[in-house]
Amino acid sequence: MPTRQVTHRRLLLADADAFYVAVARLVDPDGAGKEPLLIVGGSSKRGVVTSASYETRRYGVRSAMPTAHALRLCPKAVIVPVPREACSQKSREIRKALERFSPAVEPASIDEFYVDLTGTERLYHESLAATAARIRAAVLESTKLTVSIGGGTSRLIAKLAAEEAKRRRAGDKPGVHIVPPGGEEEFVGRLDLAQIPMIGPKFQERLARYGMRTVRDALRHDVGVLEEWFGKRGGHWLYNRIRGIDTGPVEARIRSKSISHEETFFDDLTEDDDLNREVLRLAVRVAADMRRKGFLARTVTVKIRDGDFTTRQAGHTFPQPVSADRPIVETAHRLLRKLRRARRTSARLLGVAVSQLSEARDPSQLALFEESSEGDLETDHDRTLARMVDGINVKFGRGGLRRASELRGGER
Repeated sequence: MPTRQVTHRRLLLADADAFYVAVARLVDPDGAGKEPLLIVGGSSKRGVVTSASYETRRYGVRSAMPTAHALRLCPKAVIVPVPREACSQKSREIRKALERFSPAVEPASIDEFYVDLTGTERLYHESLAATAARIRAAVLESTKLTVSIGGGTSRLIAKLAAEEAKRRRAGDKPGVHIVPPGGEEEFVGRLDLAQIPMIGPKFQERLARYGMRTVRDALRHDVGVLEEWFGKRGGHWLYNRIRGIDTGPVEARIRSKSISHEETFFDDLTEDDDLNREVLRLAVRVAADMRRKGFLARTVTVKIRDGDFTTRQAGHTFPQPVSADRPIVETAHRLLRKLRRARRTSARLLGVAVSQLSEARDPSQLALFEESSEGDLETDHDRTLARMVDGINVKFGRGGLRRASELRGGER
């Protein structure tokens, strides 16, 4: 009787190399493009590093580091702002290039994409590593950007393999690393537990109490022992994690978990009028982006970072999903007032987010009731006005039509 051949999943993660730095150099080839010591994001006084060139990383500069500290490590570094629109465009171009090889492409972030190539070996007649190398070449040709690619039988293995590919690329080796079927446990076994995604600092402390700092330390214990120490769910999860077991699919159309915009200010804001104007601007942008992507939202959240770096947030959930500006803007203002009453101090960052998203497939689902006494539910007038504003801004560009309160100091 013939032996049945086992079909393994063939998943890749394509991770753009120093994405924000690379895009900044393409946008400004005469400035940022000629500067090897480049930091993207923040300023000399405010903000954090969004991305650092490989040359500045040799000085210890890292993403999420305060830019003031980064400049102390590398005083000759040049700081440029994040080219947001160009980054969004390049992200779309990368995805388009990947979709030439498979329709199953899932963005994990603006610069990371999972690709499911399961079954394509009969189409391409080559190894997964060979296909990954061709994908790298195709992305470079169409976007002028390089990507590091990791591959294996699961999302987790592809993610970890992409990190290995980045390390190889730093040593001038091809930026592709593929873990063959059956090699998952050996590959993951070489890592520290801190390198495994979703094993954060607190969990690392708990693991260390049982003498586990590396994956090999944890592999010595069977699932029963791990469940006794970390609970049935946590122990089972850890048992699979350290063996590279992950059954999560690659979804071509992944539903956004949230949509947000935030702003770090060059100088801290202290006046209510200034903060009201900023929260209005952010809320309008978030609402417009949400409609453009075809979503409704049930929850609005406002985040504020005080001058002493204390981060606070407040949220509100609507009884029904909304899409228009008015309920989102009014709720954002209400949440900002709540945060300001709790602590009146200067603000260095402000953010607005919408979450609990659902697809806006049927307009009739938007308003089963009239507006509530608290203004939570939107009306036909709200939606009509939002569509009119969206139409004008599509024709004349973002900001083609703006609220007067955005220019005169905000709502009171």
